[in-house]
Amino acid sequence: MELSAWVIVIILAGVTIVVGGVLFFRLHAFLALLAGAICVGVLTPAQQIEETALRKNKFKILEVTPDNQKIVIEIEKAGMLQPGMLLMIMGSEQPRFPLIPIAETEVARVTSEFTKDSQRMIIADLKVRDDSASREIRLDDFAITPANYKVAIKAGQQSVGERVAAGFGSTCAKIGILIALAAIIGMCLLESGAAERIVRSAINFVGEKLAPVAFMASGFLLAIPVFFDTVFYLLIPLGKAMRFRTGKNYLLYVLAIVTGGTMAHSLVPPTPGPLFVAEQLGVDIATMIMGGMIVGSIAAIFGLAYATLINKHCELPFRDSADVTQADLERLSNSQLEDLPSLWLSLAPILLPVIMIAGSTLLKFKSISDQISPEVQDLIMTLGNKNIALGIAAVIALATLVRQKKSSLGELSESIQASLSTGGVIILITAAGGAFGGVLQQTGVSFLIESLPDVSPLMLVTLAFLITTAIRTAQGSSTVAMITTVGILGGIAESATLGFHPVYLALAIGCGSKPLSWMNDSGFWVIGKMSGMTEGETLKFITPMTALMGVVGFIVVLLGVSFFPMA
Repeated sequence: MELSAWVIVIILAGVTIVVGGVLFFRLHAFLALLAGAICVGVLTPAQQIEETALRKNKFKILEVTPDNQKIVIEIEKAGMLQPGMLLMIMGSEQPRFPLIPIAETEVARVTSEFTKDSQRMIIADLKVRDDSASREIRLDDFAITPANYKVAIKAGQQSVGERVAAGFGSTCAKIGILIALAAIIGMCLLESGAAERIVRSAINFVGEKLAPVAFMASGFLLAIPVFFDTVFYLLIPLGKAMRFRTGKNYLLYVLAIVTGGTMAHSLVPPTPGPLFVAEQLGVDIATMIMGGMIVGSIAAIFGLAYATLINKHCELPFRDSADVTQADLERLSNSQLEDLPSLWLSLAPILLPVIMIAGSTLLKFKSISDQISPEVQDLIMTLGNKNIALGIAAVIALATLVRQKKSSLGELSESIQASLSTGGVIILITAAGGAFGGVLQQTGVSFLIESLPDVSPLMLVTLAFLITTAIRTAQGSSTVAMITTVGILGGIAESATLGFHPVYLALAIGCGSKPLSWMNDSGFWVIGKMSGMTEGETLKFITPMTALMGVVGFIVVLLGVSFFPMA
Protein backbone atom coordinates (compact mmCIF):
# COMPACT_ATOMS: atom_id res chain seq x y z
CA MET A 1 0.00 0.00 0.00
CA GLU A 2 1.33 3.45 -0.93
CA LEU A 3 2.24 5.75 1.93
CA SER A 4 -0.42 8.34 1.03
CA ALA A 5 -3.11 5.66 1.08
CA TRP A 6 -1.84 4.37 4.43
CA VAL A 7 -1.99 7.89 5.88
CA ILE A 8 -5.65 8.11 4.86
CA VAL A 9 -6.32 4.73 6.47
CA ILE A 10 -4.67 5.90 9.71
CA ILE A 11 -6.72 9.11 9.79
CA LEU A 12 -9.97 7.29 9.09
CA ALA A 13 -9.19 4.77 11.81
CA GLY A 14 -8.50 7.50 14.37
CA VAL A 15 -11.55 9.58 13.48
CA THR A 16 -13.75 6.47 13.46
CA ILE A 17 -12.64 5.58 16.97
CA VAL A 18 -13.35 9.11 18.24
CA VAL A 19 -16.72 9.50 16.53
CA GLY A 20 -17.78 5.90 17.06
CA GLY A 21 -16.67 5.93 20.67
CA VAL A 22 -18.78 8.99 21.45
CA LEU A 23 -21.76 8.09 19.28
CA PHE A 24 -22.16 4.33 19.68
CA PHE A 25 -20.28 3.37 22.82
CA ARG A 26 -21.17 6.54 24.74
CA LEU A 27 -17.56 7.03 25.77
CA HIS A 28 -16.59 10.26 27.45
CA ALA A 29 -14.93 12.56 24.91
CA PHE A 30 -11.68 12.39 26.90
CA LEU A 31 -11.51 8.61 26.56
CA ALA A 32 -12.57 8.62 22.92
CA LEU A 33 -9.91 11.16 21.94
CA LEU A 34 -7.26 9.34 23.95
CA ALA A 35 -8.18 6.02 22.32
CA GLY A 36 -8.04 7.66 18.89
CA ALA A 37 -4.61 9.10 19.68
CA ILE A 38 -3.24 5.73 20.76
CA CYS A 39 -4.64 4.06 17.64
CA VAL A 40 -3.08 6.63 15.31
CA GLY A 41 0.19 6.46 17.22
CA VAL A 42 0.38 2.68 16.91
CA LEU A 43 -0.39 2.69 13.18
CA THR A 44 2.06 5.46 12.21
CA PRO A 45 5.48 4.07 11.15
CA ALA A 46 8.59 5.54 12.80
CA GLN A 47 9.96 6.46 9.37
CA GLN A 48 6.88 8.56 8.65
CA ILE A 49 7.21 10.34 11.99
CA GLU A 50 10.83 11.22 11.21
CA GLU A 51 10.05 12.45 7.71
CA THR A 52 7.15 14.57 8.93
CA ALA A 53 9.37 16.18 11.56
CA LEU A 54 12.06 16.81 8.94
CA ARG A 55 9.68 18.40 6.45
CA LYS A 56 8.10 20.51 9.18
CA ASN A 57 11.33 22.47 9.64
CA LYS A 58 12.66 22.41 6.09
CA PHE A 59 14.06 25.21 3.96
CA LYS A 60 12.85 25.07 0.38
CA ILE A 61 15.50 24.91 -2.36
CA LEU A 62 14.94 27.53 -5.06
CA GLU A 63 18.01 27.06 -7.24
CA VAL A 64 20.98 24.74 -7.71
CA THR A 65 23.97 25.68 -9.86
CA PRO A 66 24.99 23.27 -12.64
CA ASP A 67 28.22 22.39 -10.84
CA ASN A 68 26.22 21.27 -7.79
CA GLN A 69 28.27 23.55 -5.52
CA LYS A 70 25.91 26.44 -4.80
CA ILE A 71 22.32 26.31 -3.56
CA VAL A 72 19.75 29.05 -2.99
CA ILE A 73 17.10 28.44 -0.33
CA GLU A 74 14.08 30.40 0.90
CA ILE A 75 13.85 31.52 4.54
CA GLU A 76 10.50 32.26 6.17
CA LYS A 77 11.72 34.81 8.73
CA ALA A 78 14.72 37.08 9.06
CA GLY A 79 17.30 35.94 11.60
CA MET A 80 16.65 32.22 11.21
CA LEU A 81 20.02 31.66 9.55
CA GLN A 82 23.37 33.41 9.78
CA PRO A 83 26.49 33.15 7.58
CA GLY A 84 28.69 30.28 8.69
CA MET A 85 25.85 28.07 9.94
CA LEU A 86 25.84 24.46 8.79
CA LEU A 87 22.84 22.92 7.03
CA MET A 88 22.12 19.42 5.80
CA ILE A 89 20.51 18.68 2.45
CA MET A 90 17.89 15.95 2.72
CA GLY A 91 16.35 13.94 -0.08
CA SER A 92 15.55 10.46 -1.29
CA GLU A 93 17.40 8.35 -3.82
CA GLN A 94 14.16 7.59 -5.64
CA PRO A 95 10.51 8.64 -5.22
CA ARG A 96 8.86 7.08 -2.14
CA PHE A 97 12.25 6.06 -0.76
CA PRO A 98 13.21 7.17 2.78
CA LEU A 99 14.77 10.59 3.28
CA ILE A 100 18.53 10.51 3.81
CA PRO A 101 21.28 13.16 4.12
CA ILE A 102 22.51 14.10 0.63
CA ALA A 103 25.10 16.79 1.37
CA GLU A 104 26.52 19.13 3.99
CA THR A 105 26.44 22.86 3.27
CA GLU A 106 27.45 26.14 4.86
CA VAL A 107 25.50 29.41 4.73
CA ALA A 108 27.53 31.86 2.64
CA ARG A 109 25.22 34.87 2.84
CA VAL A 110 21.64 35.89 3.63
CA THR A 111 19.90 38.51 1.49
CA SER A 112 16.42 39.59 0.48
CA GLU A 113 14.84 40.24 -2.88
CA PHE A 114 11.42 41.01 -4.30
CA THR A 115 9.38 38.53 -6.27
CA LYS A 116 7.42 39.31 -9.43
CA ASP A 117 4.35 40.20 -7.37
CA SER A 118 6.41 42.63 -5.23
CA GLN A 119 6.56 40.33 -2.22
CA ARG A 120 9.76 40.50 -0.16
CA MET A 121 11.51 37.14 0.07
CA ILE A 122 14.47 36.27 2.27
CA ILE A 123 16.96 33.91 0.67
CA ALA A 124 20.26 32.32 1.62
CA ASP A 125 23.14 31.13 -0.50
CA LEU A 126 24.59 27.80 0.57
CA LYS A 127 27.98 26.43 -0.37
CA VAL A 128 28.32 22.66 -0.57
CA ARG A 129 31.21 21.31 1.45
CA ASP A 130 33.89 19.52 -0.54
CA ASP A 131 32.97 16.02 -1.67
CA SER A 132 30.02 15.80 0.74
CA ALA A 133 27.31 15.40 -1.92
CA SER A 134 26.34 11.79 -2.55
CA ARG A 135 24.45 12.72 -5.73
CA GLU A 136 23.26 15.75 -7.67
CA ILE A 137 21.11 18.03 -5.54
CA ARG A 138 17.58 18.48 -6.88
CA LEU A 139 14.90 21.12 -6.37
CA ASP A 140 12.68 18.59 -4.59
CA ASP A 141 15.34 18.14 -1.91
CA PHE A 142 15.38 20.50 1.07
CA ALA A 143 17.74 21.92 3.67
CA ILE A 144 17.52 21.48 7.43
CA THR A 145 19.63 22.42 10.43
CA PRO A 146 21.56 19.62 12.19
CA ALA A 147 19.66 20.39 15.41
CA ASN A 148 16.28 19.84 13.74
CA TYR A 149 17.63 16.69 12.12
CA LYS A 150 18.46 15.28 15.55
CA VAL A 151 15.02 16.28 16.87
CA ALA A 152 13.35 14.45 13.98
CA ILE A 153 15.37 11.28 14.56
CA LYS A 154 14.54 11.40 18.27
CA ALA A 155 10.82 11.85 17.48
CA GLY A 156 10.83 8.65 15.47
CA GLN A 157 12.40 6.77 18.36
CA GLN A 158 9.76 7.78 20.90
CA SER A 159 7.19 5.24 22.01
CA VAL A 160 3.48 5.72 21.38
CA GLY A 161 2.91 6.55 25.03
CA GLU A 162 5.63 9.20 25.01
CA ARG A 163 4.23 10.87 21.91
CA VAL A 164 0.66 10.87 23.22
CA ALA A 165 1.82 12.23 26.58
CA ALA A 166 3.89 14.93 24.88
CA GLY A 167 0.88 16.18 22.94
CA PHE A 168 -1.27 16.03 26.05
CA GLY A 169 1.25 17.95 28.14
CA SER A 170 2.01 20.65 25.58
CA THR A 171 -1.69 21.36 25.16
CA CYS A 172 -2.17 21.67 28.92
CA ALA A 173 0.74 24.11 29.04
CA LYS A 174 -0.84 26.27 26.36
CA ILE A 175 -4.47 26.42 27.45
CA GLY A 176 -4.91 24.67 30.81
CA ILE A 177 -4.54 27.80 32.94
CA LEU A 178 -6.78 29.80 30.61
CA ILE A 179 -9.64 27.32 30.78
CA ALA A 180 -9.41 27.05 34.57
CA LEU A 181 -9.45 30.83 34.97
CA ALA A 182 -12.31 31.19 32.50
CA ALA A 183 -14.31 28.66 34.52
CA ILE A 184 -13.75 30.69 37.69
CA ILE A 185 -14.72 33.92 35.94
CA GLY A 186 -17.88 32.32 34.57
CA MET A 187 -18.89 31.04 37.99
CA CYS A 188 -18.35 34.45 39.56
CA LEU A 189 -20.36 36.23 36.87
CA LEU A 190 -23.29 33.94 37.51
CA GLU A 191 -23.25 33.79 41.30
CA SER A 192 -22.52 37.47 41.88
CA GLY A 193 -25.37 38.60 39.64
CA ALA A 194 -22.94 40.30 37.24
CA ALA A 195 -24.21 38.27 34.29
CA GLU A 196 -27.81 39.17 35.07
CA ARG A 197 -26.78 42.82 35.41
CA ILE A 198 -25.26 42.79 31.92
CA VAL A 199 -28.43 41.33 30.41
CA ARG A 200 -30.84 43.58 32.26
CA SER A 201 -28.77 46.68 31.50
CA ALA A 202 -28.77 45.77 27.83
CA ILE A 203 -32.55 45.34 27.85
CA ASN A 204 -33.04 48.63 29.67
CA PHE A 205 -30.73 50.37 27.21
CA VAL A 206 -32.45 49.21 24.02
CA GLY A 207 -35.98 48.91 25.41
CA GLU A 208 -38.44 46.01 25.45
CA LYS A 209 -39.09 46.23 21.71
CA LEU A 210 -35.44 45.46 21.04
CA ALA A 211 -35.12 42.93 23.85
CA PRO A 212 -34.14 40.18 21.34
CA VAL A 213 -31.13 42.28 20.33
CA ALA A 214 -30.19 42.60 23.99
CA PHE A 215 -30.50 38.84 24.48
CA MET A 216 -28.35 38.19 21.41
CA ALA A 217 -25.65 40.66 22.42
CA SER A 218 -25.64 39.56 26.05
CA GLY A 219 -25.52 35.90 25.09
CA PHE A 220 -22.60 36.56 22.77
CA LEU A 221 -20.68 38.53 25.39
CA LEU A 222 -21.31 36.10 28.23
CA ALA A 223 -20.44 33.04 26.13
CA ILE A 224 -16.86 34.31 25.78
CA PRO A 225 -15.85 33.28 29.32
CA VAL A 226 -18.88 31.09 30.15
CA PHE A 227 -19.80 27.77 28.53
CA PHE A 228 -22.88 27.88 26.29
CA ASP A 229 -24.99 25.52 28.37
CA THR A 230 -24.41 27.72 31.41
CA VAL A 231 -25.23 30.89 29.48
CA PHE A 232 -28.51 29.38 28.34
CA TYR A 233 -29.33 28.28 31.89
CA LEU A 234 -28.81 31.88 32.97
CA LEU A 235 -30.66 33.66 30.18
CA ILE A 236 -33.68 31.45 29.62
CA PRO A 237 -35.35 32.49 32.91
CA LEU A 238 -34.88 36.11 31.85
CA GLY A 239 -36.38 35.27 28.47
CA LYS A 240 -39.35 33.67 30.19
CA ALA A 241 -39.70 36.69 32.46
CA MET A 242 -39.78 38.94 29.40
CA ARG A 243 -42.48 36.74 27.87
CA PHE A 244 -44.37 36.92 31.18
CA ARG A 245 -44.16 40.71 31.03
CA THR A 246 -45.00 41.23 27.34
CA GLY A 247 -47.25 38.22 26.74
CA LYS A 248 -45.71 37.49 23.33
CA ASN A 249 -42.56 36.69 21.29
CA TYR A 250 -41.39 33.79 23.45
CA LEU A 251 -39.97 31.93 20.43
CA LEU A 252 -38.06 35.04 19.40
CA TYR A 253 -36.55 35.45 22.87
CA VAL A 254 -35.40 31.82 22.98
CA LEU A 255 -33.85 31.94 19.51
CA ALA A 256 -32.19 35.29 20.24
CA ILE A 257 -30.46 33.80 23.28
CA VAL A 258 -29.16 30.93 21.15
CA THR A 259 -27.88 33.15 18.31
CA GLY A 260 -25.31 35.02 20.33
CA GLY A 261 -24.26 32.29 22.72
CA THR A 262 -23.71 29.54 20.19
CA MET A 263 -21.53 31.62 17.84
CA ALA A 264 -19.24 32.92 20.59
CA HIS A 265 -18.97 29.36 21.90
CA SER A 266 -17.25 28.23 18.70
CA LEU A 267 -15.41 31.36 17.60
CA VAL A 268 -14.18 33.49 20.51
CA PRO A 269 -11.50 32.42 23.05
CA PRO A 270 -11.13 31.65 25.91
CA THR A 271 -14.00 29.26 25.20
CA PRO A 272 -12.16 25.90 24.91
CA GLY A 273 -12.96 25.07 21.27
CA PRO A 274 -11.70 28.24 19.57
CA LEU A 275 -8.91 28.58 22.13
CA PHE A 276 -7.59 25.12 21.28
CA VAL A 277 -7.92 25.65 17.53
CA ALA A 278 -6.12 29.00 17.70
CA GLU A 279 -3.24 27.50 19.69
CA GLN A 280 -2.89 24.54 17.33
CA LEU A 281 -2.84 26.78 14.27
CA GLY A 282 -0.45 29.30 15.81
CA VAL A 283 -3.01 32.11 15.76
CA ASP A 284 -2.46 34.91 18.25
CA ILE A 285 -5.30 34.91 20.78
CA ALA A 286 -6.04 38.60 20.21
CA THR A 287 -6.36 37.98 16.48
CA MET A 288 -8.67 35.04 17.12
CA ILE A 289 -10.81 37.11 19.49
CA MET A 290 -11.18 39.93 16.98
CA GLY A 291 -11.82 37.60 14.05
CA GLY A 292 -14.26 35.52 16.05
CA MET A 293 -16.18 38.57 17.21
CA ILE A 294 -16.47 39.95 13.68
CA VAL A 295 -17.53 36.69 12.02
CA GLY A 296 -19.65 35.62 14.98
CA SER A 297 -21.47 38.94 15.20
CA ILE A 298 -22.36 38.91 11.52
CA ALA A 299 -23.58 35.32 11.74
CA ALA A 300 -25.56 36.08 14.91
CA ILE A 301 -27.25 39.05 13.23
CA PHE A 302 -28.37 36.82 10.38
CA GLY A 303 -29.54 34.30 12.95
CA LEU A 304 -31.58 36.98 14.69
CA ALA A 305 -33.10 38.03 11.36
CA TYR A 306 -34.10 34.40 10.79
CA ALA A 307 -35.54 34.22 14.31
CA THR A 308 -37.57 37.39 13.73
CA LEU A 309 -38.97 36.00 10.49
CA ILE A 310 -39.86 32.64 12.02
CA ASN A 311 -41.48 34.34 15.00
CA LYS A 312 -43.91 36.11 12.66
CA HIS A 313 -45.15 32.85 11.20
CA CYS A 314 -44.78 30.41 14.09
CA GLU A 315 -45.56 30.46 17.77
CA LEU A 316 -43.93 28.58 20.60
CA PRO A 317 -46.36 27.86 23.44
CA PHE A 318 -45.24 29.09 26.83
CA ARG A 319 -45.21 25.90 28.86
CA ASP A 320 -44.64 25.45 32.58
CA SER A 321 -41.30 23.95 33.55
CA ALA A 322 -39.80 22.77 36.81
CA ASP A 323 -36.77 25.04 36.58
CA VAL A 324 -38.68 28.34 36.79
CA THR A 325 -41.84 28.80 38.82
CA GLN A 326 -44.48 31.48 38.43
CA ALA A 327 -43.10 33.21 41.52
CA ASP A 328 -39.61 33.22 39.99
CA LEU A 329 -40.92 34.91 36.86
CA GLU A 330 -42.69 37.57 38.88
CA ARG A 331 -39.53 38.20 40.88
CA LEU A 332 -37.37 38.47 37.77
CA SER A 333 -39.87 40.78 36.12
CA ASN A 334 -39.91 43.13 39.08
CA SER A 335 -36.36 42.82 40.45
CA GLN A 336 -34.30 45.99 40.81
CA LEU A 337 -30.87 46.70 39.34
CA GLU A 338 -29.75 48.15 42.66
CA ASP A 339 -29.48 44.63 44.04
CA LEU A 340 -26.91 43.70 41.40
CA PRO A 341 -23.25 44.73 40.85
CA SER A 342 -22.57 47.89 38.87
CA LEU A 343 -22.40 47.51 35.11
CA TRP A 344 -18.74 48.48 34.80
CA LEU A 345 -17.77 45.98 37.50
CA SER A 346 -19.85 43.30 35.80
CA LEU A 347 -18.20 43.92 32.43
CA ALA A 348 -14.64 44.24 33.74
CA PRO A 349 -13.82 40.49 33.92
CA ILE A 350 -14.88 40.11 30.28
CA LEU A 351 -13.56 43.27 28.64
CA LEU A 352 -10.40 43.93 30.66
CA PRO A 353 -8.46 40.83 29.52
CA VAL A 354 -9.46 41.50 25.91
CA ILE A 355 -8.10 45.05 26.17
CA MET A 356 -4.90 43.92 27.88
CA ILE A 357 -4.21 41.16 25.37
CA ALA A 358 -4.98 43.49 22.47
CA GLY A 359 -2.57 46.06 23.93
CA SER A 360 0.31 43.61 23.94
CA THR A 361 -0.54 42.61 20.37
CA LEU A 362 -0.43 46.23 19.19
CA LEU A 363 3.16 46.49 20.41
CA LYS A 364 4.16 44.16 17.60
CA PHE A 365 3.66 47.07 15.23
CA LYS A 366 6.89 49.07 15.10
CA SER A 367 5.08 52.36 14.51
CA ILE A 368 3.40 51.95 17.91
CA SER A 369 6.22 50.40 19.92
CA ASP A 370 8.67 53.14 18.87
CA GLN A 371 6.53 55.71 20.68
CA ILE A 372 6.50 53.84 24.01
CA SER A 373 9.36 53.56 26.47
CA PRO A 374 10.91 50.12 27.06
CA GLU A 375 9.73 50.08 30.68
CA VAL A 376 6.11 50.69 29.69
CA GLN A 377 6.41 48.12 26.91
CA ASP A 378 7.58 45.52 29.41
CA LEU A 379 4.63 46.32 31.67
CA ILE A 380 2.14 46.09 28.80
CA MET A 381 3.62 42.81 27.58
CA THR A 382 3.50 41.36 31.10
CA LEU A 383 -0.10 42.40 31.72
CA GLY A 384 -1.04 41.40 28.18
CA ASN A 385 0.11 37.83 28.63
CA LYS A 386 -3.05 35.78 28.22
CA ASN A 387 -2.58 33.92 31.51
CA ILE A 388 -1.84 37.10 33.47
CA ALA A 389 -4.73 38.98 31.84
CA LEU A 390 -7.27 36.30 32.70
CA GLY A 391 -5.74 35.94 36.16
CA ILE A 392 -6.39 39.61 36.86
CA ALA A 393 -9.92 39.23 35.49
CA ALA A 394 -10.49 36.25 37.79
CA VAL A 395 -9.36 38.28 40.82
CA ILE A 396 -11.80 41.06 39.92
CA ALA A 397 -14.61 38.54 39.41
CA LEU A 398 -13.88 36.87 42.76
CA ALA A 399 -13.77 40.23 44.53
CA THR A 400 -17.14 41.11 43.00
CA LEU A 401 -18.60 37.82 44.19
CA VAL A 402 -17.33 38.34 47.75
CA ARG A 403 -18.61 41.92 47.77
CA GLN A 404 -22.08 40.99 46.54
CA LYS A 405 -22.68 37.76 48.40
CA LYS A 406 -20.64 38.51 51.54
CA SER A 407 -19.33 34.97 51.11
CA SER A 408 -17.16 33.35 53.75
CA LEU A 409 -13.86 31.79 52.74
CA GLY A 410 -15.44 28.35 53.01
CA GLU A 411 -18.32 29.26 50.71
CA LEU A 412 -15.94 30.91 48.26
CA SER A 413 -13.73 27.82 48.26
CA GLU A 414 -16.72 25.59 47.50
CA SER A 415 -17.75 27.78 44.57
CA ILE A 416 -14.23 27.78 43.14
CA GLN A 417 -13.97 24.02 43.57
CA ALA A 418 -17.24 23.51 41.69
CA SER A 419 -16.11 25.72 38.81
CA LEU A 420 -12.72 24.01 38.61
CA SER A 421 -14.42 20.62 38.51
CA THR A 422 -16.19 21.71 35.35
CA GLY A 423 -13.08 23.38 33.96
CA GLY A 424 -10.96 20.36 34.79
CA VAL A 425 -13.10 18.09 32.63
CA ILE A 426 -12.79 20.54 29.74
CA ILE A 427 -9.02 20.68 30.21
CA LEU A 428 -8.83 16.89 30.05
CA ILE A 429 -10.89 16.83 26.85
CA THR A 430 -8.88 19.53 25.12
CA ALA A 431 -5.56 18.06 26.25
CA ALA A 432 -6.61 14.66 24.92
CA GLY A 433 -7.55 16.47 21.73
CA GLY A 434 -4.05 17.92 21.66
CA ALA A 435 -2.60 14.43 21.95
CA PHE A 436 -4.88 13.23 19.16
CA GLY A 437 -3.99 16.17 16.96
CA GLY A 438 -0.29 15.75 17.64
CA VAL A 439 -0.13 12.14 16.50
CA LEU A 440 -2.37 12.93 13.52
CA GLN A 441 0.07 15.58 12.36
CA GLN A 442 2.94 13.13 12.70
CA THR A 443 1.34 11.07 9.95
CA GLY A 444 2.21 13.82 7.47
CA VAL A 445 -1.41 14.48 6.51
CA SER A 446 -0.70 18.19 6.00
CA PHE A 447 1.96 17.43 3.40
CA LEU A 448 -0.43 15.00 1.73
CA ILE A 449 -3.03 17.76 1.37
CA GLU A 450 -0.39 20.20 0.12
CA SER A 451 0.64 17.72 -2.56
CA LEU A 452 -2.85 17.63 -4.03
CA PRO A 453 -3.07 19.44 -7.38
CA ASP A 454 -4.60 22.93 -7.45
CA VAL A 455 -5.36 23.23 -3.73
CA SER A 456 -6.48 26.85 -3.55
CA PRO A 457 -6.98 28.85 -0.34
CA LEU A 458 -10.74 28.69 -0.83
CA MET A 459 -10.55 24.91 -1.15
CA LEU A 460 -8.59 24.63 2.10
CA VAL A 461 -11.06 26.63 4.19
CA THR A 462 -13.95 24.80 2.51
CA LEU A 463 -12.32 21.50 3.41
CA ALA A 464 -11.94 22.65 7.01
CA PHE A 465 -15.60 23.68 7.16
CA LEU A 466 -16.92 20.46 5.63
CA ILE A 467 -14.78 18.12 7.74
CA THR A 468 -15.88 19.87 10.93
CA THR A 469 -19.52 19.81 9.85
CA ALA A 470 -19.36 16.10 9.07
CA ILE A 471 -17.78 15.23 12.42
CA ARG A 472 -20.14 17.54 14.33
CA THR A 473 -23.19 16.04 12.65
CA ALA A 474 -21.96 12.51 13.29
CA GLN A 475 -21.14 12.74 17.00
CA GLY A 476 -22.84 15.91 18.27
CA SER A 477 -20.15 17.83 20.14
CA SER A 478 -18.94 21.01 18.47
CA THR A 479 -15.80 21.07 20.64
CA VAL A 480 -14.83 17.50 19.73
CA ALA A 481 -15.50 18.27 16.06
CA MET A 482 -13.20 21.30 16.19
CA ILE A 483 -10.49 19.40 18.05
CA THR A 484 -10.59 16.51 15.58
CA THR A 485 -10.53 18.71 12.49
CA VAL A 486 -7.64 20.86 13.63
CA GLY A 487 -5.76 17.66 14.37
CA ILE A 488 -6.15 16.68 10.73
CA LEU A 489 -5.42 20.09 9.22
CA GLY A 490 -3.24 21.70 11.88
CA GLY A 491 0.07 21.09 10.14
CA ILE A 492 -1.04 23.05 7.08
CA ALA A 493 -0.98 26.32 9.03
CA GLU A 494 2.79 26.01 9.42
CA SER A 495 3.28 25.93 5.69
CA ALA A 496 4.59 29.00 3.93
CA THR A 497 2.30 28.18 0.98
CA LEU A 498 -0.95 28.61 2.91
CA GLY A 499 -1.72 31.84 1.07
CA PHE A 500 -3.81 33.44 3.83
CA HIS A 501 -3.70 34.09 7.55
CA PRO A 502 -4.36 30.90 9.54
CA VAL A 503 -7.06 32.71 11.54
CA TYR A 504 -9.36 32.09 8.58
CA LEU A 505 -8.74 28.37 8.86
CA ALA A 506 -9.58 28.56 12.57
CA LEU A 507 -12.76 30.53 11.87
CA ALA A 508 -13.83 28.10 9.14
CA ILE A 509 -13.45 25.25 11.62
CA GLY A 510 -15.49 27.18 14.18
CA CYS A 511 -18.27 27.89 11.69
CA GLY A 512 -18.24 24.27 10.57
CA SER A 513 -19.06 23.18 14.12
CA LYS A 514 -22.53 24.78 13.92
CA PRO A 515 -24.31 22.49 11.42
CA LEU A 516 -26.06 20.28 12.32
CA SER A 517 -27.40 20.40 15.85
CA TRP A 518 -29.75 17.51 16.43
CA MET A 519 -30.53 14.78 18.94
CA ASN A 520 -26.93 13.66 19.53
CA ASP A 521 -25.98 17.16 20.71
CA SER A 522 -26.20 17.94 24.44
CA GLY A 523 -26.93 21.58 23.63
CA PHE A 524 -29.95 20.46 21.62
CA TRP A 525 -31.47 18.90 24.73
CA VAL A 526 -30.49 21.79 27.01
CA ILE A 527 -32.25 24.27 24.74
CA GLY A 528 -35.28 22.05 24.24
CA LYS A 529 -35.86 21.07 27.86
CA MET A 530 -35.11 24.46 29.40
CA SER A 531 -37.28 26.36 26.92
CA GLY A 532 -40.14 23.86 26.97
CA MET A 533 -39.76 22.89 23.31
CA THR A 534 -40.65 19.42 22.12
CA GLU A 535 -38.06 17.45 20.14
CA GLY A 536 -39.90 18.30 16.94
CA GLU A 537 -39.98 22.00 17.75
CA THR A 538 -36.29 22.01 18.60
CA LEU A 539 -35.49 20.37 15.26
CA LYS A 540 -37.79 22.80 13.48
CA PHE A 541 -36.48 26.00 15.05
CA ILE A 542 -32.96 25.45 16.42
CA THR A 543 -31.37 23.09 13.89
CA PRO A 544 -31.92 25.22 10.76
CA MET A 545 -31.02 28.45 12.55
CA THR A 546 -27.67 27.22 13.84
CA ALA A 547 -26.90 25.71 10.42
CA LEU A 548 -27.74 29.03 8.77
CA MET A 549 -25.41 30.91 11.11
CA GLY A 550 -22.61 28.46 10.44
CA VAL A 551 -23.01 28.87 6.68
CA VAL A 552 -23.21 32.67 6.93
CA GLY A 553 -20.08 32.74 9.06
CA PHE A 554 -18.33 30.51 6.54
CA ILE A 555 -19.30 32.84 3.69
CA VAL A 556 -17.79 35.74 5.63
CA VAL A 557 -14.60 33.70 6.02
CA LEU A 558 -14.52 33.00 2.27
CA LEU A 559 -14.88 36.71 1.57
CA GLY A 560 -12.05 37.45 3.97
CA VAL A 561 -9.76 34.90 2.35
CA SER A 562 -10.58 36.28 -1.10
CA PHE A 563 -10.27 40.01 -0.41
CA PHE A 564 -8.28 40.35 2.84
CA PRO A 565 -5.99 37.30 3.03
CA MET A 566 -3.52 39.02 5.42
CA ALA A 567 -0.83 36.62 4.19
